[in-house]
Amino acid sequence: MATDTFLAMIDAITAAERIIRLGHSLRAEAIDRARLWTETTDLSVPTTGGPRWLPTVAGRRVLTTEVAAALRISERAAERLIAESEALLHDLPATQEALRQGRIGYRQAQVLIDHTTTLPPAGVAAVEEAVLAKAEHLTVPKLDKATRELRERLHPESIQERHIASVADRHIETCPAKDGMAWLNAYLPAPEVLGIANRLRDIAEQLKAEPGEERTRTQLMADAFTDLLLGGITTPAASDVVEEKSTRRIDAPIGVGIRPRVLVTVPVLTLLGKSEEPGTLEGYGPIDADTARRIAARAPSFTRILTHPETGTVLSVGRDRYAVPKDLRTWLRVRDETCRFPGCNRNAGRADVDHVTDWQYGGGTDHGNLVHLCRSHHRVKHHTAWSSRSASGGRVRWLSPSGHEYETQSATQIPTPKRDRKLRQGSPAPVPDEPPF
Repeated sequence: MATDTFLAMIDAITAAERIIRLGHSLRAEAIDRARLWTETTDLSVPTTGGPRWLPTVAGRRVLTTEVAAALRISERAAERLIAESEALLHDLPATQEALRQGRIGYRQAQVLIDHTTTLPPAGVAAVEEAVLAKAEHLTVPKLDKATRELRERLHPESIQERHIASVADRHIETCPAKDGMAWLNAYLPAPEVLGIANRLRDIAEQLKAEPGEERTRTQLMADAFTDLLLGGITTPAASDVVEEKSTRRIDAPIGVGIRPRVLVTVPVLTLLGKSEEPGTLEGYGPIDADTARRIAARAPSFTRILTHPETGTVLSVGRDRYAVPKDLRTWLRVRDETCRFPGCNRNAGRADVDHVTDWQYGGGTDHGNLVHLCRSHHRVKHHTAWSSRSASGGRVRWLSPSGHEYETQSATQIPTPKRDRKLRQGSPAPVPDEPPF
């Protein structure tokens, strides 16, 4: 009886998985139909933001932004999904059918797509025919290995030519994590990656031999990586300081030889050491009070956004001028943190400040009508039928070309400061401009 029950449970899992696989197949068909429609329809609009986009450019940008907003995914993920759907429907029909029947999962299908993207049609067909039957019985890593080896034999270009092209795609990515941590990922040529890892390992071995050093080799490699990038030198353990090895880096210098260019919001009482309320690091989120004070002490400038003292920030210049004053830009940057287009996560510090209601149509240069838009989405707003309007509380409501509505919230809820605002209970304590705080 127990065996039969467990058997039924496993069968239910596999049945659910088959439904999911069918859903992925249907999604690919729907996305590709949308792609074909946008490629044959002129979705560009007249604009004052430069020459009118070509219909093909406007159609692709509309499709990408619509899919990203509808599925709540990044535009990079949407672009990949659109390309994968096109490949399944037009280059790998047998793979699409296997996915529809539930014989393979979407991850297996992605392996075939990834390894056949740059192959000529004959090579694509050969890989699909040779590997698809195995895909039903192999895990994703094993399928990836088998497909990669076959691709190497069938690819018309040499590995040297492909490597040279791939080097152009090298980049660095940051990814926030929990508990005040984050990931730094680097996509680099393999020899350089191994060289970096070996050097960090050698440094860690040297530091491990220092008297009083209690950090693990893994921690030493991470600390050496941080010290070399920020200051150019490594930080050995201090023999006269006794600390837990797991927290040794918390009070270490941020970096020697550079001053971090960061925007950190610190509550006034935290800044003065009277409170442990967390600060906010731009592009990340809440950080502990000690870290906030430490960053603020070394950064060339930082913004104090307070919930009760007056800030003196100009919030509106009405219709007197189009340009946005510096103090208002800073306030908007803290409020928005990122581009305010649906789903976009690009940093506000590298974005444009846009009038939600255009200046030419009566929109004012004030905090209620200004938001950050990255250059890409600024152009999308001007060159396609995407439109926006302001709502209360720093919200922005977007209407997509398909007629769907989306709303973006400000990252930080900041009470609207005014120059004549007075505290109900006395005056705020003076905030020092120089450390120590």
